[in-house]
Amino acid sequence: MTRDLPEEPEHQEPVAATSLWPAPFLGSRPVQASLTVPGSKSLTNRWLLLAAVADAPSRLRAPLRSRDTELMAQALRELGARVEDVPGHGDFGDDWLVTPIPFEHLRTQAAAEDAAGTATERRIECGLAGTVMRFVPALAALVPGRTEFHGDAAAERRPMGPVIEALRGLGVEVQELGEPGRLPFAVIGRGALPGGQLSIDASESSQFVSALLLVAARFEHGLQLRHVGADGAGVPSLPHVEMTLQTLREAGVRVEGSEPAAWSVSPGTVQAVDLSIEQDLSNAGPFLAAAVVSGGTVSIPRWPLRTTQGGAHWQQILPAFGAQVSLEPEADGQHGTFTVSASKPPHGVDLDLSQAGELAPTVAAICAVADSPSVLRGIAHLRGHETDRLAALVTEIRRIGGRAEETADGLRIEPGQLHPAVMRSYEDHRMATAAAVIGLVLDGVQVEDIATTAKTLPQFPQLWNQMVTGSVLDTGAVPVQPGSSPVPQRSDSHGAR
Repeated sequence: MTRDLPEEPEHQEPVAATSLWPAPFLGSRPVQASLTVPGSKSLTNRWLLLAAVADAPSRLRAPLRSRDTELMAQALRELGARVEDVPGHGDFGDDWLVTPIPFEHLRTQAAAEDAAGTATERRIECGLAGTVMRFVPALAALVPGRTEFHGDAAAERRPMGPVIEALRGLGVEVQELGEPGRLPFAVIGRGALPGGQLSIDASESSQFVSALLLVAARFEHGLQLRHVGADGAGVPSLPHVEMTLQTLREAGVRVEGSEPAAWSVSPGTVQAVDLSIEQDLSNAGPFLAAAVVSGGTVSIPRWPLRTTQGGAHWQQILPAFGAQVSLEPEADGQHGTFTVSASKPPHGVDLDLSQAGELAPTVAAICAVADSPSVLRGIAHLRGHETDRLAALVTEIRRIGGRAEETADGLRIEPGQLHPAVMRSYEDHRMATAAAVIGLVLDGVQVEDIATTAKTLPQFPQLWNQMVTGSVLDTGAVPVQPGSSPVPQRSDSHGAR
């Protein structure tokens, strides 16, 4: 069931040569590397928002500094928070010191403006960041004044209806400025929300749930939230909801999630924090996949032993391809070194990715160079991400000679006689990194707009080259160490070569 993308790639203008990135090619050489990656985007943006509504300033150590998180920081500044750079000890940039929004001051200011017949107006740029366009509107409803939300052209195709309808269900005025249920729109904040009971349909994205839970402690009566999906559809990527619940608990918020479709947040104080952000385990995926497709070994130190990140599923996913994985505890008792090794071409898989849909593009890249057919299930919601990822993956796998088709809730991918091509990114960071994975074992792949990886991993091209070559960056990042243990070389007969 292949469908057209919003902009069919074959009908786009030719890609300028200057925007093409020649993907590093390994040939028959297995990758051997150890590296760390920057902090989790999902955790950074959740903690930024919670810090903006906390009872005192918070310090976020080793946060992700990327387009998505910088957009979140600026959105919070627009709403009255202070988000300041402070020197830190992370490998990828400064820490953030967050001084919360002065709600009482803003309410006093708004009363004076009402008396004078004026009102505060704000504009928030969301880019293509789902966490900004979906998490921040409920916060804006608590801040007096009119706040407009705008985004990239691709962001205007992402579903926003459940957020808008939820706000209206809570008594918030929302003015839709474009297509209904999409960006742009404006939220009219009154300075407070009663909260109470609310039902939403979050079957398209778990972010619709997190968007409300994250600020619900600020509602007068908290929030009792229930998901009611059409035709009984559940909430995709539930680990992201669990991540939200865990961050709330760490901030001292009373929250309950006794069943997969109902949650309760009690009104109360959000406590300030001083904490370090975990590495982004989803962004670690392409580097781990490099070991699988090349028959090599990649290790990532400081992998959290306990985490709510969807990237933890790599421990179950990669062995399905025939790889070996291990997680050796480190001295601090909180982290370990996660190692993936392979010695043969990856086998095809049949995987349910409903709990970790964000990993699907990387998984699909491995499937594209596997030695047998694969089926990926439970990822229908990816049609509403940065791009329609299912249609995009089918198009790009076919572009290099692979066989792929959409199913009702996923993808079917079969081996093919692969050939080099320009692989398009669709302004989607995970499409770009998936193409880089394929390029490791398919000579001549060029990736359109590799800079789109700055959405969640600005250092990706440098780290990728560092992994392939063993070179050392001068950015302060932890250098990649070439592996010391030999791994059997793979046969040159592998179809991707």
